[in-house]
Amino acid sequence: MIAGLDYWRDLPVKQQPEWPDRLAVESVSREISSFPPLVFAGEVDNLRERLASAARGEAFLLQGGDCAETFAGATADQIKDRVKTILQMAVVLTYGASMPVIKMGRMAGQFAKPRSSDTETRDGVTLPAYRGDIVNGYDFTPESRTANPQRLLDGYHVAASTLNLIRAFTQGGFADLRQVHTWNKGFTSNPANVRYEQLAGEIDRAVKFMVACGADFEALKRTEFYVSHEALLFDYERPMTRIDSRTGTPYNTSSHFVWIGERTRDLDGAHVDFLSRVRNPIGVKLGPSTTADDMLRLIDKLDPNREPGRLTFITRMGAGKIRDALPPLLEAIKASDALPLWVTDPMHGNGLTTPNGYKTRRFDDVVDEVKGFFEAHRDAGTHPGGIHVELTGDDVTECLGGSEHIDEDTLATRYESLCDPRLNHMQSLELAFLVAEELVASGSSPRS
Repeated sequence: MIAGLDYWRDLPVKQQPEWPDRLAVESVSREISSFPPLVFAGEVDNLRERLASAARGEAFLLQGGDCAETFAGATADQIKDRVKTILQMAVVLTYGASMPVIKMGRMAGQFAKPRSSDTETRDGVTLPAYRGDIVNGYDFTPESRTANPQRLLDGYHVAASTLNLIRAFTQGGFADLRQVHTWNKGFTSNPANVRYEQLAGEIDRAVKFMVACGADFEALKRTEFYVSHEALLFDYERPMTRIDSRTGTPYNTSSHFVWIGERTRDLDGAHVDFLSRVRNPIGVKLGPSTTADDMLRLIDKLDPNREPGRLTFITRMGAGKIRDALPPLLEAIKASDALPLWVTDPMHGNGLTTPNGYKTRRFDDVVDEVKGFFEAHRDAGTHPGGIHVELTGDDVTECLGGSEHIDEDTLATRYESLCDPRLNHMQSLELAFLVAEELVASGSSPRS
């Protein structure tokens, strides 16, 4: 089994950094392989069951968090605000659509980023591209941009502390459904928060009624919260992959859920081979050029046993393409024996750069792609199973539009992302209300 896990080394490997000292990287990887797992196989198995229910249309996956986590951003307040935003979105979806919501963060490991170019040039100076804090620094200096294996160790420890705080919040009473009002504290007042407060009042009344009827709310005190990231960097993912003592099978213990990006999903490439051999639920990003044959071959490689909850397709088509690109894939699935979970990523296909140089997305395009995703599933009679968004709990100004009417001039006010633009807290809540309405309209919700 261990030998099989290393077959990827003989295959084409994309999106890896140029380490100046290969021996130092190997030493760090060996050290990481001796560290405790960050997640446990039993948790991974539970998630697989939850995702299987979403694939059947019995639940919905909410997956959100930073484009690229930074080590400096792993503060208690910032982690808390990201968790709060996801909890708030989940409450909106659960209450609005009357169905269970699986909560998953792009957190505790989303440190590595694929890049379209290996280098970046500014004012005639060319340096390695920023590949995320786990590889190199964002500052445009030779020292910062040189890949540093010490950052692999830092990535493990930051992920561990992030997970520790997430578990404390979600298991220690912070996620208690009777605290839905307190999740709004600390956020600036805006229309989305007002709408949320109205919903929270309805939940309060419902809970008080059930308490008066003698209901036991022990289960409301805590919630399941899973973490995920793109499994990109082999020098981190391979040493974090361990053999489960219960079953003798390999689990990537860096995260509950890992996905393969659009740039690394080559059928004969290293990433697909490696993740085909681990027991975690696996996601694959599918762009607008994906053919039905590509998709079916990915299923055969990653989910040969057609295991419920094993495989998630995360579509990132773009608002202008999803209504044409997604239906052929759904029709091909209906004619097959596979039941993947379908999730929309309405962020990555809708990027643009403003004249003043800011990478951004239009909130209206994000909304339109979500609507197109639900329309395609309604027409095909398949289940729209989840949403995957880049978001932050902060009131940043990175995506255009929304009820705050962020324009190109406003972007500079508080643009903090080091990679791609994220929805701010208000835009995230707005999107959650929209998705709840789409779930009801699609017939996926018991309220339909």
